[in-house]
Amino acid sequence: MTNLVIRLAPHERVLLNGAVIENGDRRASLSVRTPNAHVLRLRDAIHPQQANTPVKRTCYLAQLVLSGDAVPEDARQPLLRAIEQLSQVFTDNDSRKLLDDATTAVMDAEYYAALKALRALLPREARMFASAPQ
Repeated sequence: MTNLVIRLAPHERVLLNGAVIENGDRRASLSVRTPNAHVLRLRDAIHPQQANTPVKRTCYLAQLVLSGDAVPEDARQPLLRAIEQLSQVFTDNDSRKLLDDATTAVMDAEYYAALKALRALLPREARMFASAPQ
């Protein structure tokens, strides 16, 4: 994950290689130049108890790699399996594109890009659950 640029809002926090960094009073950009750095925006973080839907659980797997709590090689296959399972449910073209992007990102060890693509499915999943018969 070299040359990742993170734009931070005032007082926004990011986890960078295990350290929480908080921005000051103004917007700022950080350029991460170190390969394989573990970077996670804390506003994007899903807590373990919140990982209670298929998409959230899949996002959580990607997040574990970004936070440094999972070894990328160990998380790769479970993450690819979870994405494959999501593809059984999300069959529209836009969702398929996001899942393809997530798969490609995981294959390229770009877990931030994978998380970004997967997070885009969260509103769709919420709509699916909201419209499901009780």
